[in-house]
Amino acid sequence: MIRIQPVILAGGTGSRLWPLSRELYPKQLLRLTDDTSLLQTTLSRTATIENALPPIIVVGEEHRFITRSQIDALGLFADYTILLESIGRNTAPAICGAVEYCRRNVGEDTIMLVMPADHIVTNIDAFQKAVQEAAELAAAGSLVTFGITPTHPETGYGYVERGTGTCVASFTEKPDLAVASEYLRSGNHFWNSGMFAFSLATFLEEMQSHGATILEYMEKAVSNGSEDGLFFRFNKDAMNHCPSDSIDYALMEKTSRAAVVVADLGWSDIGSWQALWQVLEKDEFGNVCQGDVLLEDTRNCLIRSENMLVAAVGMEDALIVQTDDAVLVAPLSRSQDVKKIVSKLKTQKRKEFSFHSTVHRPWGSYAVLEEEDRFQIKRISVHPKAKLSLQMHHHRYEHWVVVKGTARVTNGEKVMLLHENESTYIPAGTTHRLENPGVIELELIEVQIGPYLGEDDIVRFEDVYGRDEEK
Repeated sequence: MIRIQPVILAGGTGSRLWPLSRELYPKQLLRLTDDTSLLQTTLSRTATIENALPPIIVVGEEHRFITRSQIDALGLFADYTILLESIGRNTAPAICGAVEYCRRNVGEDTIMLVMPADHIVTNIDAFQKAVQEAAELAAAGSLVTFGITPTHPETGYGYVERGTGTCVASFTEKPDLAVASEYLRSGNHFWNSGMFAFSLATFLEEMQSHGATILEYMEKAVSNGSEDGLFFRFNKDAMNHCPSDSIDYALMEKTSRAAVVVADLGWSDIGSWQALWQVLEKDEFGNVCQGDVLLEDTRNCLIRSENMLVAAVGMEDALIVQTDDAVLVAPLSRSQDVKKIVSKLKTQKRKEFSFHSTVHRPWGSYAVLEEEDRFQIKRISVHPKAKLSLQMHHHRYEHWVVVKGTARVTNGEKVMLLHENESTYIPAGTTHRLENPGVIELELIEVQIGPYLGEDDIVRFEDVYGRDEEK
């Protein structure tokens, strides 16, 4: 029996899907196609694999709590592991770290199945069959990639060319339209899905030959890493020194043991708004509408509203996305260029690069309702049995009004229970804490007043989540 270890790569930000995708709430956590996130959809697909071990998920340190929350919300896995990266170093270090972790905890005879967290696969039967075929090839010593039968000459994907049998003849990165069209006609070139299968022993042997430096640093990242409940944290110093490279460049394009399993999985990497438009159900005029959308004489558009009416008249081949704090408008064909806007946001250090107006924390979330020079109004939600850190602010005063549920409030030396429509006041310089002792969500309105209202004005005395900087 072949044991399969699923490893889900859940790093990255998916910048082409801004303004939905943000640095601290990236693409894999978004609900784009149904009521589950792309990460949850990938995990659900993982649960259908025969002889699969509990999954391992590789994420950035800043996404650890929301990732755990989404995994637990599925209720599919009693056991799983989350590997934490202190810094993104592309797929080769992430996979090397997962391999080294598994070598120490699972065994070198295990077949590792690597899957990105932010892709769509709709043909589950074909997926299961392809995984078993790939596992057999991997057990025989191949490094297996999954090739997707192309449906059109896509210039945004890499291609893998099949040689004799299952052997890989070549890889090509994002060809131009003429070359992609030729690939489609050839019948022997396939989209490179970013999914891989291999035995740990084969991977370590080949990586030692072709990417020894990356392997060396990630071995140190694991050996000097630390357990934290369900989390395993790669050593920060080792990751900082590790070269950044994709697994394709570091290994797959260099090894002589690459093989390809070809499958029609109903696959898409959802790499842009146009890619999302292509896979979603459309109305009779070719429009994809999500949220409160009203159209007149509009065709072949993707229009998404998060929380208000969006109306479009006389639009064609357009992209319109509305969120709490941003609106994106572009020709649908230019959706790849959204990353240029994201680069400008990052350069200008605008908060819209990193945050939504609703910010998720391990204890719940908060949303900024109004913000001015010397005051700010937030809506705060705290999960049942959760609590914020014991903390103090130098520059701001806080007024709390409970809207729903029960709050246990530490306010200096006093500890009190507040119920719906009750309030308290926290002076600047006062040690305080907010907790939800109940079984329903706690919701309250917070009014902050002071000369400085930044989230970094926090002195934390005690925190059950091991944080330093978040609220």
